[in-house]
Amino acid sequence: MKSEIQQKLETLAFNRTSPFCYGCYIQAPKGICPECHSDDLMRHLNGVGVEWGTAWVIKHILQEELTAIDTDEIFEESIRQCYPEETTVGWMKFDTVELMKSQDPISWRIARDEYIDSLEQDEEIVSFDGGETYYWIHNFEDLQY
Repeated sequence: MKSEIQQKLETLAFNRTSPFCYGCYIQAPKGICPECHSDDLMRHLNGVGVEWGTAWVIKHILQEELTAIDTDEIFEESIRQCYPEETTVGWMKFDTVELMKSQDPISWRIARDEYIDSLEQDEEIVSFDGGETYYWIHNFEDLQY
């Protein structure tokens, strides 16, 4: 699924940009610079700039058109659905999530990472930057390819 989305994003990035000769600093819509006849062209994205390749365009599209997932927030919500809202210790009541996070932050982080990994393996979320940022897969349906 990730490679399918990646291919669609690359096509989208290619379609939204135009060839650009940096040496002559002009657009080359036919894929060859009309002045110097070079085919070694950058990609130009209106209002953003020019650069080699499409990775920067994909990054721009993701940042501008999709909302990244707050992994801490979705993990906390998952835990809140599984456990009672409050935990009683003696005569005191504590927020269960806050208690878990404060009493064993390492275990909390490991559990969060495992939860995020499981969502990724189940193809519910996807990351294109090695796990720095995640997006819900269903949100890619909204992009205009």
